[in-house]
Amino acid sequence: MPDRGGGPTGPRIRVGRPSGRARTLLMTLGVLAVLGMAFVMFAGFWTDWLWYRSVKYSSVFTTTLWTKIGLFFVFGLLMAAAVGVNIWLAHRLRPPLSAMSMEQQSLDRYRMGIAPYKTWLLLGITALVGLVAGASASSQWRTWLMWVNGVPFHQKDPQFHLDVSFYAFDLPWYRFLLGFGFAATVLSLIAAALTHYLYGGLRITSPGARATAAATGHLSVLLGVFVALKAVAYWLDRYGLAVKSSDFKATGNWTGLRYVDANAYLPAKTILFCIAVICALLFFATLWRRTWQLPVIGFGLMVLSAILIGGLYPAIVQKFQVQPNEQAKEAPYVDKNLKATREAYGIDDAQVTEYAGTSSTKDKSTLRDDADAAASIRLLDPNIVSPTFQQLQQMKNYYAFPTNLDVDRYTKDGKDQDTVIGLRELNLNGIPKNNWINDHFRYTHGYGVVAAKGTTADANGQPVFTESDLPSTGDLGTYEQRIYYGEKTTTYSIVGGPQKEIDYSDDNGEKTTSYRGGSGVSLSNPVNRAAYAVAFSEPQILYSGAIGDGSRILYNRTPKERVEAVAPWLTIDGDAYPAVVDGHIQWIVDAYTTSNGYPYSSRTTLGDTTADSLTAGNTQRAVMAQQNQVNYIRNSVKATVDAYTGEVKLYQWDTEDPVLKTWMKAFPGTVKQRSDISSSLMSHLRYPQDLFKVQRELLTRYHVKDAQTFLSGSEVWQVPDDPTNKTGNAVPPYYLSMKMPDQQAQAFSLTTMFTPNGRDNLSAFMAVDSEAGTPDYGKIRILKLPTSRTVDGPKQVQSKFNSQQDIAESIRLLKGGDSDIEYGNLLTVPLDGGLLYVEPVYVRGGGLKYPLLRKVLVTYGGKTEFEDTLDQALNKVFGAEDSTSPPGTGTGNPPATGNPTVQQALQDAQKAFDAGQEALKKGDWEAYGRAQKDLQDALKRAEEAQSKAGKTSGGGSGGASGSSPSATPRNSAGGSPSGSPSGSPSSSPSSSPSGSGGG
Repeated sequence: MPDRGGGPTGPRIRVGRPSGRARTLLMTLGVLAVLGMAFVMFAGFWTDWLWYRSVKYSSVFTTTLWTKIGLFFVFGLLMAAAVGVNIWLAHRLRPPLSAMSMEQQSLDRYRMGIAPYKTWLLLGITALVGLVAGASASSQWRTWLMWVNGVPFHQKDPQFHLDVSFYAFDLPWYRFLLGFGFAATVLSLIAAALTHYLYGGLRITSPGARATAAATGHLSVLLGVFVALKAVAYWLDRYGLAVKSSDFKATGNWTGLRYVDANAYLPAKTILFCIAVICALLFFATLWRRTWQLPVIGFGLMVLSAILIGGLYPAIVQKFQVQPNEQAKEAPYVDKNLKATREAYGIDDAQVTEYAGTSSTKDKSTLRDDADAAASIRLLDPNIVSPTFQQLQQMKNYYAFPTNLDVDRYTKDGKDQDTVIGLRELNLNGIPKNNWINDHFRYTHGYGVVAAKGTTADANGQPVFTESDLPSTGDLGTYEQRIYYGEKTTTYSIVGGPQKEIDYSDDNGEKTTSYRGGSGVSLSNPVNRAAYAVAFSEPQILYSGAIGDGSRILYNRTPKERVEAVAPWLTIDGDAYPAVVDGHIQWIVDAYTTSNGYPYSSRTTLGDTTADSLTAGNTQRAVMAQQNQVNYIRNSVKATVDAYTGEVKLYQWDTEDPVLKTWMKAFPGTVKQRSDISSSLMSHLRYPQDLFKVQRELLTRYHVKDAQTFLSGSEVWQVPDDPTNKTGNAVPPYYLSMKMPDQQAQAFSLTTMFTPNGRDNLSAFMAVDSEAGTPDYGKIRILKLPTSRTVDGPKQVQSKFNSQQDIAESIRLLKGGDSDIEYGNLLTVPLDGGLLYVEPVYVRGGGLKYPLLRKVLVTYGGKTEFEDTLDQALNKVFGAEDSTSPPGTGTGNPPATGNPTVQQALQDAQKAFDAGQEALKKGDWEAYGRAQKDLQDALKRAEEAQSKAGKTSGGGSGGASGSSPSATPRNSAGGSPSGSPSGSPSSSPSSSPSGSGGG
């Protein structure tokens, strides 16, 4: 617009090239950006190297890195060379003169435009395809290492009689090479065709021949290579039939050859291989014939043959030969599948025994002692009592226990004792104030083990702790209690420097410490600090004054993360568990070697198979799988992670596993020999849950060894849903010290149940010996129930329990006020031909936020009892004692004793019991707690008085047969709900009347 003010318009601005200073600034910024990106890449690489070096597994890092680099460059260069050479060759074979046509005139503009940049364009294209191919190839480092280090299985497949290692180690690598060959050929063909078209070797609308002789020969050779590779694919497909998955209506998921595969697909693949070889030769012959007529005809015949021979013919065989007599045709192949699947999953030696399901003993009272000998019934459910541990043993808000505690064995007075154990781990959400210093420098670790007897509770329903308080004291002796590595430790900590860490608190205030475990990466080096500042996106690491000499950064701190990092070829079990071993807390992690290439073995999906009611919504218990679909698995490695030093050790557990031997060749020195496992560590090893869940899922079908029965589907089982959990997921397996009918003594076992497909009655009971280091470790025993009569399954037992009138009334009373009921693990124990079910019942109520053991359900032989203690319930179920008697007698009569002190004590006990029941009805938990204390005191006085009387009179006045001053008064309302006063966490059951603590 014109300048309306009439003044000067000012200087005219010229737009041109930037000044020298601006260009320098832009170049500087560009260089800095490149250097920044390079340092980010370097930081990731450098911190990984430092971490692997700190855990003394640097060979894993270097072997993996060099393998990836080697594959990247070899296959990247091969792909770049294949595409580049074909572009160069197509350009070299261009015709000297292009036909004058509108098409060629249009292409001339492109030819002239790229002429100055031909070399750079060629390099750019080849570099791009090389980078993509190299990156893809580097991801196949596991496939390469397994192929180059593979060891034989010394087992042959039943169809081609090749060693299983061919399918597990060789075939995957050959398929990768074939896929790479196809990709290189197709890209070369496309690049060559475009180059020929650009320079006139191929014409679409121009007059004359559509292709020059040179272009015809060049493209024909590439097509011939493609068809030759197709011939190789047909040949490999023959072997691929042995590991091919398909949907078989009779059995569901199926792996291996069926009748139609062996008698139609296999011959078809051989014929198609021959046709493809001939077709490839016809394409190669165009170098001399200069015509595509015969190759095109041959290619058309190959496609037609693939449709007719490879598709239509097998369908005809299936329709008219197999379906009319499917069971007879498929039986030989089902036999192969049954044998291979059982071998691949380690269930071939599973011992299946017929079991009556009902006891033949008429006088059930004679079984009372047998019930005690059959199992050490674990009343403390590790999946329920975590809040109780938290309430009684948390001590500080910045400590926490896992949602699911663990079951282990510890020796006390020469006897193994099932123990529920948890670690007091760090909980950053509970620290007084969250900031960078508190989160990463001051609150760095948990403290101490908390353990309780698995088979009992105290008079208040609380765990009987064998290791408790802060610092922890008890049966475990002296050990390093600081926990720097744990399942809840998911963030990094910087330790060992000028900033002191909070150790624990006691009556004298906070104690501080400085980490001396030696693990982690030193931050004394400014390069390391800069690298970690970038890697963790935390610039304060670079300049914070809290970091100085001796500072070390700890990260990758969960046991499963550490084991997976140092052994990336392993699949990690979902449940790492702690144990005190030789003065240290060790996390024990089970790890598996897997394969997807075991011929004839049916595949399973690990994520689905290992899911149950405990894994639902709990990512910490999920299996960490290298490949989710597998058809071979072994618990080949036992790993430990020191909770203080973070040291990771891998031990060879399955000494015969060829997959593990292959990886040990690839990563020498990383796995220790089985003989290096100490006896103290061996005593805490156990059979892993995830492997057991995979095996039980397979055994729902593969417990059958007869092909005809397998095909009929009449013996298919299922894993029942957990009746104590509302998630609708499968019942989890339970650890329990018990004995099966053929065992002479109890053994630590992992147990589960099966029901018929679509029904709720019991089909079988399964247990595996989990006592590591014993001859029977890993032996699977299955008790198969008769099909002629029904035996209650877990859902039916739970349903009858809930519907029984007197029990339902007791439950209603327990739920009075704001109380709530939680059902513990429903344990099953074989006993005298029948099955004994035991289920603890917990109550949360009143002002309490944690569950207390209040009742025990026992079912045997169709008789169900619901009592305060396990002893009472067992006595009542087996008719060994009338537990409804008033204090002092087991017969229902008044106490038969002339001792006035005993009589008075028992009268006081009855009054206290009645007062407790009255308080229960009113919901007065404080009064109820006082009544319970008075009851315990009265019964203790009665016991002491009768004991003294028995000594002075030779026992003559101790009461009639069956009398017991320690018998707890009760009525149909039953027992002690939550809300009773909290006793000492470490109180012993010896301070209460016999059996009053729930078992």
